[in-house]
Amino acid sequence: MEQRKLYRTIEILASQSFESFHDLLHEILIQIVNNEEIDVSGGRIWKLDESDVAYKLLYQTGDAFEIENGFVLHLYNHPIFKLITNERTILADETNLELIKKGIFKYSATGIGKKIKIGEDSYYQYLMALNSDHIDDELRYTLNIVSTILTSKLFERHLSKSQQHLIADIDKAKQLQKSILPEHEFRFHDYDLFGVTIPAENLGGDFFDYLKIGDDEDRMAIVVGDAASKGISAAAEAMYISGAIRMASMFEIKISPFMFRLNHLINKIFSDDRFSTMFYGEISKDKKGLFLYANAGHPPAIYVSKAKNTITLLEPTGPLLGVTPNSKYETDSLNFEPGDMLIIYSDGITEAANGEYDFYEEERLQSLILENLHVTPKELVYTILDDVNTFSTTNSKYQDDKTLVVIKKRES
Repeated sequence: MEQRKLYRTIEILASQSFESFHDLLHEILIQIVNNEEIDVSGGRIWKLDESDVAYKLLYQTGDAFEIENGFVLHLYNHPIFKLITNERTILADETNLELIKKGIFKYSATGIGKKIKIGEDSYYQYLMALNSDHIDDELRYTLNIVSTILTSKLFERHLSKSQQHLIADIDKAKQLQKSILPEHEFRFHDYDLFGVTIPAENLGGDFFDYLKIGDDEDRMAIVVGDAASKGISAAAEAMYISGAIRMASMFEIKISPFMFRLNHLINKIFSDDRFSTMFYGEISKDKKGLFLYANAGHPPAIYVSKAKNTITLLEPTGPLLGVTPNSKYETDSLNFEPGDMLIIYSDGITEAANGEYDFYEEERLQSLILENLHVTPKELVYTILDDVNTFSTTNSKYQDDKTLVVIKKRES
């Protein structure tokens, strides 16, 4: 299942009302096992028992043989639990003889919740383990997303529901956030650019930037990012990432190593319930219109060929930022011809909802773009925003930050 679709599906489900966090865990497990797109045969939830220094079976579902209620996995007999603390999600061969007898030979497991210190080591509060005939990176990404959302929901339950809002501090933060955004309109050699971001609340997790690379006047980076969630925490993460990218732009680092280092930094700095998506591209003075890019779990940017009247989607070249420390990101490329456009957007555009909770979706956005190939980047941005606002309802609970950046190569 596509990463952002999976994130939205799990987030909506996790936002429903449950009597306890255990009920939420159980329901998410059932939904994952029953989802044909995820392709797992069974799963279990384990809870850390500090007194027994072990994980105890909490729930199980699916086609795998059932394990006795109260079954425990002692921490010191399974060093792989330490690995989960460091990596969050692991793919492994089963080593417990009792589980092997039950026909469980391979599994994927992810940590959920806070890390609890036992002795010299720390362990996740919960584990979710899934069985599948396809134990691969796709399952790893699935579990990473599930773990992130559930950890976030658990932290939300522990937060104090204070009624006081720090209005003055929010206003200062809002002004600070505005100050780091670039000018909407920009020209770079034979490219015209226009970008805008509209937060769903006072502060938003979306950001975009135009950045000169090193001392080179012939290369410029365009970045569009989306820190998960909304409000102050998302805004803080967005500002941190934006600042880190600005510092990195002073050095001529190749895109793939840059994305690797940025992901490692975000994973180290922010808690387990935080992640971001990001699209990073570079335009240059190159006569052939070379455009290099990497996409970290962000909605596919839309490249439009004016001559062919066709659309190409710039799909992710790597996973979400911050979920695991050692993720790798590939770099891809294309060539701009005169009149061609690239539209980079956040999912607040395509997932804007109307009164019936129907989403705006990619198909409507693509059709609108093809109808407006003749306009300037600024005109296209406002045409899209007007259409999204006409479609959606401002009071929908699913409204999110909206960001759009359009790049167009000028025609002679």
